[in-house]
Amino acid sequence: MDDDECTPHPLAAVRMARGFNRVEFADALHVAARRRGLRSGADKTRVRKWEVNGVKPDSVSQTYIAEVLGIPAGDVDPASWPAWLPHADRGVVPLGHANTVPALREALHTMDRRTLLSVIPGSALVVLADSWAGTEPSALAGGPRPGVSVGEDVVALLEETSARLNALATEQRQHIAPLYDAHLARVTDLIDEQRYSRPLGVRLHNLAASLSQTVAWIRFDHGLHGAASRYWIAGLHNAYAGDDRDMGAALLSDLAYQASWRDDPTTAAGILTKALTRTTHPAASSLLHLRLARAQAALGERRATLHSLNTAERLLGTGGNGDIPVWCSWVSPADVAVDSGRCLLDLGDTTQAHSLIAEGQALLPASRDKTRGIFLAYRAQGHLSRREPEAAAADALEALHLAERIGAPRCVQLVRDMAPAFAPYRTAEGVTELLHAVA
Repeated sequence: MDDDECTPHPLAAVRMARGFNRVEFADALHVAARRRGLRSGADKTRVRKWEVNGVKPDSVSQTYIAEVLGIPAGDVDPASWPAWLPHADRGVVPLGHANTVPALREALHTMDRRTLLSVIPGSALVVLADSWAGTEPSALAGGPRPGVSVGEDVVALLEETSARLNALATEQRQHIAPLYDAHLARVTDLIDEQRYSRPLGVRLHNLAASLSQTVAWIRFDHGLHGAASRYWIAGLHNAYAGDDRDMGAALLSDLAYQASWRDDPTTAAGILTKALTRTTHPAASSLLHLRLARAQAALGERRATLHSLNTAERLLGTGGNGDIPVWCSWVSPADVAVDSGRCLLDLGDTTQAHSLIAEGQALLPASRDKTRGIFLAYRAQGHLSRREPEAAAADALEALHLAERIGAPRCVQLVRDMAPAFAPYRTAEGVTELLHAVA
């Protein structure tokens, strides 16, 4: 990263919020131009001139910039550059009861399209995980404020509604995504009003944690990484307030998964190491060890990876005390097999990796379409590593069509990111069709 990446120029802030370095951003501008049958002269040096030297992009380049950043064309005003760019920030709400509602409010305010939140720096997330692991939450304040109190029936109805929303398949959630935001907003208001008994307060905080997790995944699947981070952090605040350690570990684990997805395994491993110190149910620990293995494999830590995979597999078969937390009840031998295969791909064991990914694909329940799409993409990567472009193209195309059908842009992007690897195999069966589909 260049020394001047910390520049306060609005373009630099928004670009980094979207996860682009300057080279990647210039490449994306080229793609935007090619969609119009044109060329862009942007490169790393030109982007730097825009951000550091105050050079103003021409109106056509500003159109490309807006498209790459996901900004509506109607917001572009070339004469006012860079004032039409959205705002971005990099804040983290510290852990603590006093900040529970502010963390929720900040996440909910990301619905404002004029505010583009950056992904929180990995170092700040590791510090947050360390704070969570090293402190015990104080008791919630006892007794409601004056006024009409929230009763058991209201909280039970909110919990039932949340459970029904969370039970919907990914394919259906895309149709009612705003309902999740509205439901969380109402729960946030009730928490803020503090007109409930202490037991009901705990339930409201736990409900907010669960809803925040669901909304975060919806944002994450649509590539809104800054917003997703803040919803997971808001959920962490509420799990902390409700003294639900396993849910807190789950939310930290989701932040770690996001870090791994964004090619930051060091942050992922740092978060998961802290989170694992406070998990209680074996199934929860199994999932965290599985995600830790993925980070360790990306870092090339073979022995640590195999140890984490073995631990995850062993814990998955352990009953434990009490019901399996809902957020990890979906973890199955299929996930262990595929993630093990993906780890071995990173470690260079392509033959065994391909076998494990195929095994996990066969074990996956029919109801988990989004996961199936990701598994197909992983299997395509395995085929490519074995120089089997026909099979890779077939799996990638199936993953792409599945992701488009269920409304999972993250899975679509996973396939699109694979496209350059197919370039040497343009004459192989199915490759031309795949490249056309992702163009």
